[in-house]
Amino acid sequence: MNIIAWIILGLLAGAIGKAIYPGRQGGGILSTMILGIIGAFLGGSLFTLLQTGTLQLTAASLSIGGLVVAVIGAMVAIFLWGLLSRSSNA
Repeated sequence: MNIIAWIILGLLAGAIGKAIYPGRQGGGILSTMILGIIGAFLGGSLFTLLQTGTLQLTAASLSIGGLVVAVIGAMVAIFLWGLLSRSSNA
């Protein structure tokens, strides 16, 4: 059941993150879902780091707060992906 929740959270977070982030990001539903799942892990880990001071690989939960953290993480992932793809094309 956790995997289904992560997929749902990833799809929501990736779609919201792409809608909020300025500029055009390519990709379909699969890339949006993967980006959102990465964002959920990134946001959850950063949130845990800020709360406890220890770095742990944790995902955001399927809740309003978890969705906000996952969207922020997805936006960070979009930014990092843009930096990586821009530097490899230049």
